[in-house]
Amino acid sequence: MPPHPDSAPSTPGKFKMDKSPFIHHRLRWHLNPIAKLIFWSFIFLGLIYMFFFRSSPSNPSSISSSFSSQSDPSRRSLRTFSWGGPAWEKRVRNSARVRASNGISVLVTGSAGFVGTHVSAALKRRGDGVLGLDNFNDYYDPSLKRSRQALLERSGVFIVEGDINDQALLKKLFEVVAFTHVMHLAAQAGVRYAMQNPGSYVHSNIAGFVNLLEVCKSANPQPAIVWASSSSVYGLNTKVPFSEKDRTDQPASLYAATKKAGEEIAHTYNHIYGLSLTGLRFFTVYGPWGRPDMAYFFFTRDILKGKSIPIFEAPNHGTVARDFTYIDDIVKGCLGALDTAEKSTGSGGKKTGPAQLRVFNLGNTSPVPVSDLVSILEKLLKVKAKRMVMKLPRNGDVQYTHANISLAQRELGYKPTTDLQSGLKKFVSFQKCKLQSTVDLLVNEGERGFSRVCKYPSFKFKDDLLHGIENPWNSTGFDKRSIEL
Repeated sequence: MPPHPDSAPSTPGKFKMDKSPFIHHRLRWHLNPIAKLIFWSFIFLGLIYMFFFRSSPSNPSSISSSFSSQSDPSRRSLRTFSWGGPAWEKRVRNSARVRASNGISVLVTGSAGFVGTHVSAALKRRGDGVLGLDNFNDYYDPSLKRSRQALLERSGVFIVEGDINDQALLKKLFEVVAFTHVMHLAAQAGVRYAMQNPGSYVHSNIAGFVNLLEVCKSANPQPAIVWASSSSVYGLNTKVPFSEKDRTDQPASLYAATKKAGEEIAHTYNHIYGLSLTGLRFFTVYGPWGRPDMAYFFFTRDILKGKSIPIFEAPNHGTVARDFTYIDDIVKGCLGALDTAEKSTGSGGKKTGPAQLRVFNLGNTSPVPVSDLVSILEKLLKVKAKRMVMKLPRNGDVQYTHANISLAQRELGYKPTTDLQSGLKKFVSFQKCKLQSTVDLLVNEGERGFSRVCKYPSFKFKDDLLHGIENPWNSTGFDKRSIEL
């Protein structure tokens, strides 16, 4: 708060009168608009501080917030998480233990997410040490994340349940394990949801990223960091295909703005602290275990249910198209970025030399109109879709995405091999298998036999039985206005 006007020295030329302190205060306040500006500025800064930078609790074994998920959705991820103790540390060490002779130890944030699950499994398969971190928030049905968690635990990956804004937890993880790399995939996803809950994007994509970098800069040794940016940073750019050299200063959504801010923040920590940072701009990732708010998932469900699906078109009946990229190709790009990441050059928070700073497009470089996506699904599902043509809403989506991947090809050896038809065939087979496995297992073998039923098993057998065999499609919680293209 600024000093009380009565305690401040008088200003030459100002009107003064010996009245009561209350009247004196009222007149000085009325006659000094600068005081009003200062006062409201402090109030505004105070609110920002309270909302985004509340200090962590004194108890290092948990993090909690007085902002509950009901009262403040933007901070709903800050539930109470318990961690610590000898048994917990043993699980952390075992999961992060490197088994390959030339392996790396990786902390994967957002490991129960779509991309995080696939990357974690791929790293573990080749003998790297992998530790997951996820807060299991409810942006979409957390039971899907729990199913992914169960899948990873079967392969030996332990997911620590916690938030990237919990600095005490992150510091503890780096005390227990000297990670060589961080694969940072935790973020608030979704272009359109930002209009409903903008605070969650600032909290996760900016504050959370900064918190992670703060811990990484002080680690000894500092890890190399690969993190998920987004193709959304190209925003209103009309030059196609999108190249890493193109302008990214015209975001079309708050989500895009936070990802662009992340790239600038990465530059800052690279420049000041010597952190090795690689940003990956993903282009419309799809495939098994995918996010239920994405159009391909939503369309598949509604086509099977006989519901109408929205086909968005741009002004003047323009085509809306996306550079759909299959998850296996994205995983190869992520592993390529980790394998070519150079060591950070800082020590104890101090830079000792120039450090690597990169950004790459990871796409399929073959844009497909959304109407063609629906046609492919019709053939695979053998069901005619009920199409409902709608104008592309002005809520952050862009008309067209197309990746120039020449830099990733040259530097990472990135080469996507799955076209949309092949990728959707795998996705549809996965969803049918989840559905059929529920029935077959309950009738024939029970839960123990799932590995013999399909390649991508569902771990929600009891839930599926309780809610009906259409359960895999029912719990998305999204309407047509929030479908992600």
